[in-house]
Amino acid sequence: MRKTLLIAVTALALLLIGAAAAGVVAWRELASPMPIAEPAEFFEIAPGTPLARVSAELGERGLVRQPWILTWYARLSGAATHIHAGEYRVARGTTPLELLDMLVAGRVHLHQVTIVEGWRFEDLLRALREHPAVQATDLDGAEIMAALGEPGVHPEGQFLPDTYSFPKGTSDLELLRLAHEGLERVLGAAWADRSADVALETPYDALILASIIEKETALDSERRLIAGVFNQRLKRGMRLQTDPTVIYGLGDVYDGNLRRRDLSTDTPYNTYTRAGLPPTPISLPSAASIEAAVNPAPGDALYFVATGLPDGSHYFSSTLEEHNRAVGRYLERLRNAPDQ
Repeated sequence: MRKTLLIAVTALALLLIGAAAAGVVAWRELASPMPIAEPAEFFEIAPGTPLARVSAELGERGLVRQPWILTWYARLSGAATHIHAGEYRVARGTTPLELLDMLVAGRVHLHQVTIVEGWRFEDLLRALREHPAVQATDLDGAEIMAALGEPGVHPEGQFLPDTYSFPKGTSDLELLRLAHEGLERVLGAAWADRSADVALETPYDALILASIIEKETALDSERRLIAGVFNQRLKRGMRLQTDPTVIYGLGDVYDGNLRRRDLSTDTPYNTYTRAGLPPTPISLPSAASIEAAVNPAPGDALYFVATGLPDGSHYFSSTLEEHNRAVGRYLERLRNAPDQ
């Protein structure tokens, strides 16, 4: 009897030792960095994929040496039924345990797209639909605005330039929704804090003017000055006479060279032939240009022209005579510029 008991105890001890050893091996496997040669590997999980299939694919790619251990641990811990679909970036040094935490938390890899200040809507749509991580729709501008709850609104200028992060498979419409909501927030806040002296009647007027300012200068220091010129012209009933609106109105006819005849060719956007603001924005304005439009710099400047200097700056004038002299200096600088 005593001998039988001793054998049983010994067998149990060996079993426990074996289990402990297996546990140590399993834990070492789970806690050791995966063999990732590159700075990172990308791993995508389709919706509805079971954990066993995920572990098997990790094994097939050589990222996990013993896939069954990961499956076993995930089931034991309850994580197996809580993994999220999506694209994951697995950095060098990541352990299987850390990867499992990532899958359970749904920390998917985020791609980025930058909407550039001064782009047109067509530029934005092209950039989104050419992005490899964006799911492109075939909606046109009118259909997009209707889907965003703004039927009949022209899409130009309706999206805030910024850098947006998103998971793979996000639709262009969803990104446009984020950018449109951002634009509405910025425009609403700026309009609520507008100057009492601003010659604009609606937030949409501010958006139109901001889009012109965006195309007229890339210098933050000049935005409010240019807004001041346009504000004074609007208050006095003078035409804005700004080239970017003419160019926008020409559309595909514009070949990069604005001619004198173009300034006299009437379109709804020609601010040389028509008074007031054009009917819609002409670009995607930045938050800085929107702020400038509703808070123009004080002063009596009515004209501005490029200085021709490398910094892209302008000379501002209060009288036509002063402006003509500035134009002459600009033309002289162009004539004396070395050939490129």
